[in-house]
Amino acid sequence: MQIVGYVTAAGDADHASLLVATDGDVETVPLTRGTDLAYSLGDRRCAGTLTEEGHRPCDASEAPYCPSHTGRWRCARCTGDCDLPLESCREEHAVYLAAFAPATFKVGVTRSWRLRERLREQGADRAAHLRTVADGRVARQIEAEIAADVGDSVRVPTKVEGLHRSVDDGAWADLLAGFEVLDTFEFAYGLDLTDRPVRETMATGEVRGTKGRVLVLSRGGSTYAVDMRDLVGYEVGEGESDRRLQSSLGAFE
Repeated sequence: MQIVGYVTAAGDADHASLLVATDGDVETVPLTRGTDLAYSLGDRRCAGTLTEEGHRPCDASEAPYCPSHTGRWRCARCTGDCDLPLESCREEHAVYLAAFAPATFKVGVTRSWRLRERLREQGADRAAHLRTVADGRVARQIEAEIAADVGDSVRVPTKVEGLHRSVDDGAWADLLAGFEVLDTFEFAYGLDLTDRPVRETMATGEVRGTKGRVLVLSRGGSTYAVDMRDLVGYEVGEGESDRRLQSSLGAFE
């Protein structure tokens, strides 16, 4: 068995899932709160590709994907100096600010119809819809201007640092004061954390929930935060891992 992908709890998905392939067949493993995961991690290699027919494996050692199976999103670093190369570029776009507890902020753009979905995919705690524009090129131009002061990306380790905290109301209000805001959003993920989880790469424990692509597991009195992308490509066996883990602060209370 190999972990070949994941689905975040956004859009039509009520809960996140891991995608586990066995001999070409793909099983969706739900990550609902209270679910017990019991996979031990083995070797890691390219996760191959997923098609309508199932999983096509790859033996390359690069993980999570080898160069042949690494897709590059053409718009990832676009600043609006383009000729609208994709059909989706011509759709109406939203420009937004996202907040990650306690006080990390970013600007982003997405097609208007999937604004809430995009924010939940990222695990945003709060957000503000700033502008609605005709297409992706205009949106990227506005994003680039705002990013010079706010930034346009937040790394997963930074998100994990604030999993147990709330957004700094004052810092968020100060940021929004500089913009005309169309709408605001707040998101709850039901993790109920009092201490910062330990960052780990594991697939054993009781699911506390997910926030974006971060999976939170409880095990042995400690709580762990797992970047699901870091699981992709691992061969897995059924049965709990017996690897020794660092304990969280909550384990000593």
